[in-house]
Amino acid sequence: MATVLVVDDDPSIRDLLRLYVTRDGHRVVFATDGAQALVAAHQHVPDLVLLDVMLPGIDGLEVCRQLRENSDVPIMLLTARSGDSDKVVGLDLGADDYVVKPFSPRELMARIRAQLRRRTSAALDDPVLTSIGLMVDPSAMEVQVNGRPVEITSTEFRILHALMRRAGRVFTRDELISASYVDDPGILDRTIDVHVGRLRRKLGDSSASPRYVATVRGVGYKFVSAVEARASEG
Repeated sequence: MATVLVVDDDPSIRDLLRLYVTRDGHRVVFATDGAQALVAAHQHVPDLVLLDVMLPGIDGLEVCRQLRENSDVPIMLLTARSGDSDKVVGLDLGADDYVVKPFSPRELMARIRAQLRRRTSAALDDPVLTSIGLMVDPSAMEVQVNGRPVEITSTEFRILHALMRRAGRVFTRDELISASYVDDPGILDRTIDVHVGRLRRKLGDSSASPRYVATVRGVGYKFVSAVEARASEG
């Protein structure tokens, strides 16, 4: 049973989400504005956050930014805005996914299940991957650079792990979408570009002279340095 924090000021949306999330066997915690959301996230340590963008007081994008400062909890934005720029802003602030209102409850639940499954599905015998100061431990969902922990989202982790497991292989954006998301024709190439750009910043990598993730123009991305694998201590 996971704890899902639902942040929305619309009682009808909250009731709908309560029905579907609890039907899946999960616990639901509610907040109706941004300030309550930050308090609830601290008190309940949720496994996933469903976060409306248009909130009274502190809006959802600012809540997302503050949550991401000290947590890698999966964040799914609920937004009434369908413009690509709004989605990119949310992803750039640290969101893992977004759903445009009005949404299909079945689709939303499929995406929630995918996020929860990916958060907990790392096999304990998956090896730790290392490369020139970078360490990725799938069993602990942990990333370090030169011994320093790096806070990345679950989506960023999956992209990095996929690239490192096949270092030197070029991944198309579609392949990285498949590695990161439940099948969704609405996911854009630009979404992957945003995640990779944010990942590079956190790793201290450079797109001009990359140590880790290089852009293959017109195709996608690849991990450029040699990778060593060792048994996980978990």
